[in-house]
Amino acid sequence: VTVNHTEQNLTVSQIPYPETWYVFYVDKFTCEENYSESEDIQFEMVLLNPDAEGNPLDHFSAGESGLHEFFFLLVLAYFVTACIYAQSLWQTIKKRGPMHTVLKVLTIALLLQAGSAFANYLHFSSYSKDGIGAPFMGSLAELCDIISQIQMLYLLLSLCMGWTIGRMKKSHSRPLQWDSTPTSTGIAVVVVVTQSFLLIWEQFEDTNHHSYHSHHGLASGLLIGLRVCLALSLAAGLYQIITVERSTLKREFYITFAKACILWFLCHPCLATIAVIFREYQREKIITIGVILCQCISMVILYRLFLSHSLYWEVSSLSSVTLPLTVSSGNKNRHHF
Repeated sequence: VTVNHTEQNLTVSQIPYPETWYVFYVDKFTCEENYSESEDIQFEMVLLNPDAEGNPLDHFSAGESGLHEFFFLLVLAYFVTACIYAQSLWQTIKKRGPMHTVLKVLTIALLLQAGSAFANYLHFSSYSKDGIGAPFMGSLAELCDIISQIQMLYLLLSLCMGWTIGRMKKSHSRPLQWDSTPTSTGIAVVVVVTQSFLLIWEQFEDTNHHSYHSHHGLASGLLIGLRVCLALSLAAGLYQIITVERSTLKREFYITFAKACILWFLCHPCLATIAVIFREYQREKIITIGVILCQCISMVILYRLFLSHSLYWEVSSLSSVTLPLTVSSGNKNRHHF
């Protein structure tokens, strides 16, 4: 392209799929042997990539296209769901039943997920206008997501370990108090701190404001490995409980809980593996959208399980040491976690 004017426009014909372009600027002065650096010529080059409708001001790359619309629909779904179920859920939590702590922690994690989605939507809305976005909102979305991941890890791990330890100590006369077990508490804290460290490390490795990345760094690989190990460990513990459980109701309870745990922990590693077969610009979208949807489904499963009062009361009434978060007969004002 020969530049003969101060401002030059060039329109490239549309290509069917994204390509990498290398742009070089060359003039007759820079090719001379006696060229002096003091004669540098300053220029500005702007590349505009029109969208499918021919709009040249669409700032989203091929790897980001569609995320703005996805987060809008996700926020809308959260809003509609809150309008329908918020009041009944709040009334259930106010009753302070045996599942009070579980429902409260699960609700806080869900609110953090919704806050992360809303912050991402604001970031992409701003990005669609100026190509810069709102970095603070992107960072806030990552922070909300990290805290939500930590809360869910502690919740799922504590429940599963509480049931496992309850099985090991079923001969004890007093009800199981999960937080009074130094071993289980120590293991839970170590795992939570490890995942927190890896999540923060991952954010520093990849400065893009997305909660889930394509996993090219060491921290991302270690994080995926940790989630696989957690899923296998929890599945093994729950499998031992399910195989020796005689009650059909209790077996169904544990099986449903195991499905939610496996979906929560394995959706990320599985999607990261599946995304390898797609083009590079499609991988991040597949991982981001897929993980968010899978974890939303996992939360719905857990809500339906814990809000099923008749099922839980039937399960917890059979054995006071099987399910954590039950009320001790000697101290009915304290909820154990």
